[in-house]
Amino acid sequence: MSEDNLKAVCIYARNQKGVLKEIAGTFADHNANIVMIHLETIHGRTEDVFDELYIEYEGDVHQEDLMSALHELSGVRDVIEHVSFGDIYGKRVIIIGGGAQVAQVAMGAVNEADRHNIRGERISVDTIPLVGEKTLAQAVDAVTRLPRVEILVLAGSIMGGAVSESVDRVKLAGIPVIALNMAGSVADHADLVVTDPIQAGVFAVMHVSTIAVFDVNRVRGKKF
Repeated sequence: MSEDNLKAVCIYARNQKGVLKEIAGTFADHNANIVMIHLETIHGRTEDVFDELYIEYEGDVHQEDLMSALHELSGVRDVIEHVSFGDIYGKRVIIIGGGAQVAQVAMGAVNEADRHNIRGERISVDTIPLVGEKTLAQAVDAVTRLPRVEILVLAGSIMGGAVSESVDRVKLAGIPVIALNMAGSVADHADLVVTDPIQAGVFAVMHVSTIAVFDVNRVRGKKF
């Protein structure tokens, strides 16, 4: 099912044994398939404090019946309907690397995303400046665990070793990788290598867009 058809709710419930099971069972009983779940645990919990459970789901669901059933659960205080993250933030471009290079890639990506978003698309840009092989490798591996990621851009002066191995795992997960033309072995493992960081950001967003004609898969292995 398309992300456009996902529904979302925030459930405020007690963090007690069996409450999550009851909530999940209620969704299943109403033909709702949960596709994303996030639990925000409130620290310093008291009897009057309820944790926030965000759920996205799909299916041919009678919304009013589902909401009524959730409200009736003993551990639930409130249920609020929301628009899904996909409808709000859309597809994600992730940029990881050195601060100066990340900033330049982000400049190109944000400017390009703005052109598409004012026409009705939803493309968001997330960045984090990091240094160190181990730290970078951990961040790259974590990309596969993030929701709605469509492409990764690696921006730095030198990357290799464990980072290159992480890049291979990201690609195996179906996420294309663009790298700046840098020292180290990462450039040999990326799908596309781009010298100009601003252009790298533009390429990333154009690949993600549903209306642009650029496709990383058509230029895989090339350097620009």
